[in-house]
Amino acid sequence: MKTKWKVLIGVLVLLFIAAGVVASVTYSRRGVVTVQTGKVLREDLTAVVTASGEIKPRNYINLGAEFAGQLTKILVKEGDIVRKGTLVAQIDETQSVADVEAQRAALNSAEADASASEAGYKAGDDNIAVLQATLNRTKADTERYQEDYKRGQELYKQGLIAKQDFEQRKAAYDGQIAAVAEAESRIVQAKAQLAQLKAQMAGAQKKIAQNQANLNRYDDILKKHNVIAPLDGLVTNLPVRQGETVVPGVQSSAGSTIMTIADMSIVTAEVSVDESDIVNIKLDQRAEITVDAIPNRTFTGHVLEIGHTAILRSTGLAASQSNTSSQEAKDFKVVIAMDNPPDEIRPGLSCSAKITTATRKNVLSIPMQSLTVRTKGDLDTRPNKPINPDPATVKANKEELTGVFVIAGNKAKFVKVDQGITGSTDVEVLDGLKEGDQIITGPYQAIRTIKQDAVTKIDNRPPQQKPTTSSSSSNN
Repeated sequence: MKTKWKVLIGVLVLLFIAAGVVASVTYSRRGVVTVQTGKVLREDLTAVVTASGEIKPRNYINLGAEFAGQLTKILVKEGDIVRKGTLVAQIDETQSVADVEAQRAALNSAEADASASEAGYKAGDDNIAVLQATLNRTKADTERYQEDYKRGQELYKQGLIAKQDFEQRKAAYDGQIAAVAEAESRIVQAKAQLAQLKAQMAGAQKKIAQNQANLNRYDDILKKHNVIAPLDGLVTNLPVRQGETVVPGVQSSAGSTIMTIADMSIVTAEVSVDESDIVNIKLDQRAEITVDAIPNRTFTGHVLEIGHTAILRSTGLAASQSNTSSQEAKDFKVVIAMDNPPDEIRPGLSCSAKITTATRKNVLSIPMQSLTVRTKGDLDTRPNKPINPDPATVKANKEELTGVFVIAGNKAKFVKVDQGITGSTDVEVLDGLKEGDQIITGPYQAIRTIKQDAVTKIDNRPPQQKPTTSSSSSNN
């Protein structure tokens, strides 16, 4: 009996010792955080901005109707290549042709009237010259009659001639004076008629100018019945058919688009870049473009244009033209020129672009998911922190710091990190870490909640190698 009791007591003692050890280990592991770690490495980083949009030609023109009427001819079909200046469609021109002919007849009539007025003016000018010559001759004769009259007057006083002879000389002189007055009056009258003819000629010439302007107007209207290709390009859209009636666009109405001609010599990918990324986009940055309709192929290009107007993502309108909240997400238009567009490319195809905004060679980098944010107050682990700190301290404790947790011994230490460019999965480190530092990289919940100086346990095994707890094990 004594031996049996001794064995039982020994077993109980061993059980108490084992329970104590287990309790001690459990207590010592209380607050331990299991983490995954990685090291700060040197590598090449590339910052990329991804955006989506559609394929568009760099230059395209929607040809609309400039004159209302029936579409009598369509000389191209969708997909045709046209040259600048080519007639591509025609609108019924019967009325405009009649207007041009009528106006041309009116112009001819005005030119005939002007010619008649010019001839009359020239005749009137010539008549004045004749009348002036007649006046000059009459004045010369008047001087001769005046001398004859003066001689007759002397002779009559001396009694050398008869009174009848004297009176004849006087009558001839008086008649000549009257003839001069008559000639002068005719010249005045002729000049007045000439001024009238000049005014008529000027009016006829203005009528010619007016009719010429009207003819130019009607001729321009007639030309607008012909739809001419304004550039070399591809007919990408032909929404109307021959025989349909087209109308010119008016305010707040798009009008009738007869066709779209696109210059496919420069094909672009027009994408929408998020407002947070647009500051990193620069002209001539390289880009890789993928087109949904052309799978398994990647095309290169470069940034050709950067929009400066924010576009609301919900409506597609410029933010300055919308009354919606300014907090709504916005994009900016970026145009990327494709270096070697394929022959099968078409405007309107959906595409995605990856724009390389920066590259760094052999720089320190860390995984993006290792970054976290803490306030200064969160990092203060002093046991004797003031319970009621002053306002300046409260404000300072709210300052947010971005960094990572570094493994020091078996504890987590927060280190502020100055970041450079961001790659697809890694971030450039400018300051705060050195190559080879061991940092916490996961899991996400641990990085989000871990405290300064927390005790850590490193478990870098792949997920499939980690022990799992089976619900059936408790029944065994």
